Amino acid sequence: MKMIHSLLARMPKPVKLGIPLAAVLATAACGSAAAASPSAPASSAPAAGSSASASTTGTVITTHAGSAGAFLTTGSGRTVYLWAKDGMNMSDCSGACASAWPPVPATGTLTATGGAKASDLGTITRSDGTKQVTYDGHPLYYFVGDSAAGQINGQGSDNFGAKWWLVAPSGAEITGTDTAAAAAANAPAPAPSSAPAPATSPAPAPAMSSAPSSSNAGGGWA
Repeated sequence: MKMIHSLLARMPKPVKLGIPLAAVLATAACGSAAAASPSAPASSAPAAGSSASASTTGTVITTHAGSAGAFLTTGSGRTVYLWAKDGMNMSDCSGACASAWPPVPATGTLTATGGAKASDLGTITRSDGTKQVTYDGHPLYYFVGDSAAGQINGQGSDNFGAKWWLVAPSGAEITGTDTAAAAAANAPAPAPSSAPAPATSPAPAPAMSSAPSSSNAGGGWA
């Protein structure tokens, strides 16, 4: 310590004043550098939900109000059916049958809305490796004859040797006659006939003879 005081005593006065000033400037520079360095970049953390949104989409099964009660449809309103020939969690419809009655594909996360029950939703693996939606053990199908939401043109059909029925939210088949009437009401109206309507004009009056009357006119006008 004495040595430091001795050195300071030998230094010129301007140098003595410059030493504490340099120390102050160095301290200030270190403090400003520390303040300028960020603790962590804000953009390094991924936004919540940015990667999960696609995985939440999938097949939706819901309900539609009908004359015989609610029946199952997909989220877009397309009616789904069960086939009486199928076994529990087993599909017997393939080839031409699957072309007319396409299986409802299981994509993404299965979701139940409306009166449908999530606990009754399931899937089976078909012979071609694709996944098909089931409800209460029944494989579900579309009908190619339905062209709009809520149509039930396949109700009661016996295509391919067994009946096709609407599915109630309970999982039971709907076979009511009033549902069949609703299906007929939803069927496309027949095209109007192109044949002309029968003529309704009155028959023409008897033609007046222009020849002079004679005794052999057969009772003609006098």
